[in-house]
Formats: sequence, structure tokens, C-alpha cells
Amino acid sequence: MATSRKLRVMISSRCVDLFPGPGGTPLTDIRRELKKSIEAEKLFGAKAFEVWINEGAEALDHIENSWDACLKQVRDCDVLIVLFNGHAGWAKEAGDIGICHAEYIEGLNTSRSKVRLIELPTCAATSDVAQTDRNNRFKSFKQSESAFRGGIVPQDVPTLVKEVHKALVDAVLAQAREGGKGTGTLRSDLGAALEWNRLDFAGRREVMRHVVGDALGQRTGAQTAVVGVVLPIDHKPTLIKVDAVPAAFTIAAAREPMGRPHLQDHLSAHALQKVGGPVHLIACHRSVTENQATNLLGFPDATVVSSPFGIYVADEIQKMQFVFLANCRDPSQTRHAVQRFLDWLEQSGEGKYLAERAQARARIVKAIAQEQRQKA
Repeated sequence: MATSRKLRVMISSRCVDLFPGPGGTPLTDIRRELKKSIEAEKLFGAKAFEVWINEGAEALDHIENSWDACLKQVRDCDVLIVLFNGHAGWAKEAGDIGICHAEYIEGLNTSRSKVRLIELPTCAATSDVAQTDRNNRFKSFKQSESAFRGGIVPQDVPTLVKEVHKALVDAVLAQAREGGKGTGTLRSDLGAALEWNRLDFAGRREVMRHVVGDALGQRTGAQTAVVGVVLPIDHKPTLIKVDAVPAAFTIAAAREPMGRPHLQDHLSAHALQKVGGPVHLIACHRSVTENQATNLLGFPDATVVSSPFGIYVADEIQKMQFVFLANCRDPSQTRHAVQRFLDWLEQSGEGKYLAERAQARARIVKAIAQEQRQKA
């Protein structure tokens, strides 16, 4: 949460879209007007608010990209105002969620009580199929949530400004009553997360695997294979095998159907012609610890990296690699975890080393498969 003496407000919305009405006002102009009007308000003669919009943001540190910087602002703000016009925002790959969608999820996960959604007239349809899919995912997620929102704002800017002011007052009063508790963090009793919770372990494991596979399959250059998805990582085709733990990692009944997947790698040798891997990507319904990750590998002496997406484990001897995606409680959070892992590979430069290990693992796996055939 923010440490400023002022209440920090973040406005999340598209910038370049036009707000319907006479002449069509760019949302970026409205965002600037909202920042000015909110920061002008005083409480007992003292300025009480500061507003963050990316149009006025300072230059970012070189280690931050714009996606992570926006999500950090969501976590740090006291109130998040989401101006929803049906557009999920930009994303890097076809299967990703948009930045506006990601900001809304991050706000709900950080503290549900600080999020206020204002529904604008729906934006115009786009011919971009991938963007249409992102927009539909955002709309479905929004409809599944029981978040604060009023009716659709009429097509005039003064009414929109008033609605934002009303939402801000409501958020401040609500948080004052609750003492700033983040009681909504990672709730599983609403929306799509509740739908997944209604499933048995087998059903939930299947839908988790499907969402991860779909997210990977829509990446640029991806090819769906019988045993997984072949994804170009550092320009090298790499087989990603997908599985899921549909409950807490500590529950044996949820973990055991997956077994120790690396012990079966040789059965995928036929899919490794000119392809590296496999790399095992495991969606975890709840959190996952470094100890749990290394226990699945079988020994602790490995490269272990904890990150916002979950945990990455790599064995430098046998070249086995695991990616554990944490808190995959609904389709949106699962897609976001996939997205953040692949973004981390690029940002950290680890993609090069993952691809090299995968190429080496393929050679080891094919040698094991050859040995098994000779014994048969």
C-alpha cells in the first residue's frame, strides 16, 4: 500500500480511445481533467489526494518495464478507479490478457475494497481477432465479479467526472470503516474462481491444463503437439508439457495424479526431433514453495528462482526444468501467470539458458529412449 501522507488514487483505463459524445473526447484528456479536479479537492483545508496516471508518470527505472510499473502502481495506490469501456488494453501476444484487465485483477487481489469500476459506453468493435478475444475475456471477468459499479455513464464528460468523484468518496468511506483491511485478497468465493472451486480435482485439473495450453498455443510461433506445445524460446523450438495441481500442493490426492513427470520424459522422445525439452509447466491452484518445488524434482541442489509468477527450478546436471505457476484460481489469473513467466524469461535473459538446457535435455531424453528400446 502507499506510504504517502496523501491518499493515492490511480485511474486505470484506455488512453487513446474516444469517449462518445459531441466531438468525441480522448480518454487521455478526461484522465488529465480527473487528476486536476481530484487533486484540487481539500479535506479541512489540506490537500488530501494525489492521482497517478501514466501520462504524467516520471521516467521508469531501466529494470522496470511499463507492464510491471503499472501493476506496481495498482498495488501501491489506496484507491483504484477503473474506467471500463470494454477494451482490455494492449498485450504482447495473442493469448495474453490486456493491461487494463491485468490492472483490474491486481487491484482485486491486493484489496477488493479499494477498487471502483465505472462503466463507460462500449468501445467500437475491432477487426483484430486477438484483441477481440482479449476484450471478451475482460468483459466475462468483469461480469463474474461482484465489484462496485454503477450504471453505464451517459455520453457526456461532466457526468463521468461526477460519477468518478462519487466512487472516490464511496471508496474512501469504505476503507475508513474497514481500517484499510485488504480482506478481498485472492478471494475464491466469487465469479470464475468459484466456478473452478465447484469442480472436483479431476475436472479442475483438466480446465487448468486447457487454459494454460490455450495461452501457450496462441503465442507467436507456437505449435500444438500431441504431448504439449512447442514454443520458440530464444529462437529455439522448445517442447512445453503442461500439467496442474488442482488444490493446495500439500494435498496428496491433488498432487499424485501428476506424479513425477520428468521420469516419463523418454516417452516424449518422438516429439523431440529438432526440438528441445521437455520443460514442465505446472499450474498450481494455490501457492507453491521452493521446498515443494525441489521435492518434486527429487533433490535441493538446483537453480531455484522465486518470482511473481511462481517458481522456476532447473537442474544443471540432468537439465530438467520446472515452472510452477502460483495461484491459478481462475482463467484470467492463470493466463496472467503464463504471461508473466514468459515476460520474465525475456526481461531477465534467462530464456537463452532455458533453451540451452532444453536442447541438452532433449539429447539426454533421446539417449534414454534409445536405451529403453534396446532393452525391449
